Amino acid sequence: MLTGAALTGLAETLRKSRGIAAKADIAAVAAALDLSGSDAIAVGDDCAAIPEGDGYTLFAIEGFMNEFVAADPWFAGWCGAMVNISDVAAMGGRPTAIVNAIWSNGADKAAPILDGLKAAAKTFGVPVIGGHTNVRSSQSQFAVAILGRARRLLTSFDARPGDKLIAAIDLRGRYREPFANWEAATDAPAERLRGDLEILPSIAEAGLALAAKDISQGGIVGTAAMLAECSQVAITLDVEAIPIPASAPLERWLLTFPSFGYLLSARPGDVDEILSRFQRRGIAAAAIGEVSAGTSVDISAGSARATVWDFAAQPLIGCAPRQGHQQRSVA
Repeated sequence: MLTGAALTGLAETLRKSRGIAAKADIAAVAAALDLSGSDAIAVGDDCAAIPEGDGYTLFAIEGFMNEFVAADPWFAGWCGAMVNISDVAAMGGRPTAIVNAIWSNGADKAAPILDGLKAAAKTFGVPVIGGHTNVRSSQSQFAVAILGRARRLLTSFDARPGDKLIAAIDLRGRYREPFANWEAATDAPAERLRGDLEILPSIAEAGLALAAKDISQGGIVGTAAMLAECSQVAITLDVEAIPIPASAPLERWLLTFPSFGYLLSARPGDVDEILSRFQRRGIAAAAIGEVSAGTSVDISAGSARATVWDFAAQPLIGCAPRQGHQQRSVA
């Protein structure tokens, strides 16, 4: 068990980590674009959710760090599809199509990136339908956008005091060194990967949860902080309850970006059913925290507790929910 001093030190490390600091950069961009307070489409979620017909069109984009693209171009291409597909699933949706934008110093430098993107698109069954190409750039850069559809949403804005926080993570993988990526997809059967992604829309459509986020570059704690800020709640994470590979150090794991990893906020009475849906497919899932009224994200171990972020002192992504936000769903 972690001591109080060790937990305080861990909280400090997490707060100053690159992954969480990068999330804090969002606030300045949101302010520059005057994105907060929209009364049409909530900003700060994994995807934009645009009401249309009997559900929602989902729209998202991911860009990739230049050093990641340069060091592991094939996997960067694979992640271009995978992380966008994960964003759509986190909203309770199913992906429909992908476009990409690529810059490189020659077609040969673009080739492994595009090979990785093609491989993931085929594995997950989501077509690449176009994009933008420039092979006369000084360095490789890469971004991918995606469209999807949802009948009923999981959002970042609907975690409620009294909810339990659930983590579901595929531990059947390894670190993709030297980065903090837990890779559990490239050698997995396509049928299994597609079936695993179907868990999220099935939970949304069954009304078992209203709120979810995919665990992103900010890791478990950074993702929990974004969820808490958007929902205007406090979250306490029990670090000893978090599913973790046997070989992974806790500090590194809390900052890891897993191939398949989600946080869900749900009523206590629905927790067991949600856990069973993941566990039946071999995905580790556990209730790891509590949602309450307040402004902080804390970590705990036994009786020890430490604050990682307090929104009363400083916003993280700065995307305040619009007034009167309500869960929009189609039965």
